[in-house]
Amino acid sequence: MAWTPANALLHGRQAFGRRQWAAAFAQLEAADRAAALDPEDLERLADAAYLTGHREGGAYLARAYHGRLERSDRPGAARCAVWLCLQYLLQGEANLAGGWLARARRLLADCPDCAEQGYPLVPEGLSALEHGDTAAAASAFAAAAAVAERFADRDLLALARTGLAQSFIAADNPEAAMAHLDEVLVEVTAGEVSAVAAGIVLCAVVEACLEAFDLPRAGECTAALTQWCDAQPELVSYRGQCLVHRARLMQLHGSWPEALAAAQDAGARLSEPVAQPAAGAALYQQAELHRLAGRFAAAEEAYLGASRWVRDPQPGLALLQLMRGKAGAAAAGIRRALSGGSVRVERAGLLGAAVEILLAAGDRPGAQAAADELGQLASAFGSTWLKAEAAQGAGAVLIAEHRLPEAVERLHQAWTGWQELDAPYESARVRVLLGLAYRALGDGQAAQMEFDAARWVFLQLGAAPDAARVDVLLGRHRSAPPLSARETEVLLLVAAGKTNREIAAELFLSEKTVAHHVGSILTKLDLSSRAAATAYAYEHGMIRGS
Repeated sequence: MAWTPANALLHGRQAFGRRQWAAAFAQLEAADRAAALDPEDLERLADAAYLTGHREGGAYLARAYHGRLERSDRPGAARCAVWLCLQYLLQGEANLAGGWLARARRLLADCPDCAEQGYPLVPEGLSALEHGDTAAAASAFAAAAAVAERFADRDLLALARTGLAQSFIAADNPEAAMAHLDEVLVEVTAGEVSAVAAGIVLCAVVEACLEAFDLPRAGECTAALTQWCDAQPELVSYRGQCLVHRARLMQLHGSWPEALAAAQDAGARLSEPVAQPAAGAALYQQAELHRLAGRFAAAEEAYLGASRWVRDPQPGLALLQLMRGKAGAAAAGIRRALSGGSVRVERAGLLGAAVEILLAAGDRPGAQAAADELGQLASAFGSTWLKAEAAQGAGAVLIAEHRLPEAVERLHQAWTGWQELDAPYESARVRVLLGLAYRALGDGQAAQMEFDAARWVFLQLGAAPDAARVDVLLGRHRSAPPLSARETEVLLLVAAGKTNREIAAELFLSEKTVAHHVGSILTKLDLSSRAAATAYAYEHGMIRGS
């Protein structure tokens, strides 16, 4: 069939209906170049551009706005204006968002009885939330939901219910929030909501679950977001954010290599075709995984990359300083982060890290204050995640105060919580604290069991610095490694997280020779794995925060 603008338009519409966004964008754009599209098709083109990560979407939607005005379709033009407002809000361009919202309000002044009356209430509710006025936000979203139900507008209803849930969470009422979020999730996964609205809502639902400290529900919602993205292979928008959420949860559940792969994939997707602010979250997640594995240079590079998007990449950067033995710098960084504004879920993470860092820096009152604030959050929300974090922080402070029986009790509570959440790294860190408490109580056998169990988990995860620290606590200091110069080079590269192929390329050796050296290293040092070899390198000071 010969190419014609009419054929391109037809194929573009068909591709759009099948959710083949890249094909829809290419065909509709070609048709538009040949002959300007009408407003309905411009809106399809705008959606396809947005969903495939092209910045031209806003320009197409603006043209649709003007096209509807020319047809005297004031409600349709107002709807375009509100969607432009929402897209600019998501991009952090508040002035442009406000301008489009003002246009929508002006147009709707003459259209009192239409579904579009509910749309401006969504950005108004978001603005109230941003300014801390939860009552005004809830009122705006409730009014939007009422309009949506009256006119059976599924997109508006999903946006309004998500906003209501966010308002309830901000007002410390997570139970009411979750009822709305569950209903929204059903509507989106059933395909009742348009793709642009569905993506916005799914990402907001995951963030809302995290803000409510509900990790199990966040995992379920992330799985739903993943399935939704996977069903649309040409989707670019949202897929990167989805991978960041997946990486965070994979890290929590101990799947670190998979988490790093997801975070790196997210970073690549969020950098093309143009860089998006969420790329900072992907880089921060990569940095965290590098830090935990002891790849400090790679972690620092990723934190610095994240800082282009995230004002202060904390608490990871401060924890990196602590792992490098720079407790004073770490304390300064975490205090700075705590003094600034942060959303509640981020503050909880800062507080947990602050307890560890400030205790290491000798600031027991500061650590106590952080632990107390964590306890208050746990009491307000009652989530397993917060309770475990708060109990762990309280236990660490109690050890520092030599209130050891109380510390053991709180740490057992923390361990139970982390086990319930299937969080092996956090569980192992609690066992190290339990070992310290038992040792101070004079129960060497119990301390040994806790340290051994924690060390085993750290080695399984590849948490080399933590494993090395436990070896020091256990007094397992071997003599200098009986390795050749070449074996020492290979060991250092293994500890840096490099594969045999990467080591072979760096040292100009064959992979077979590298594999032989790795086997020899493990045999000579009586080690069972590459993770154990990495821990050995840390334990013996062969890697010094490099």
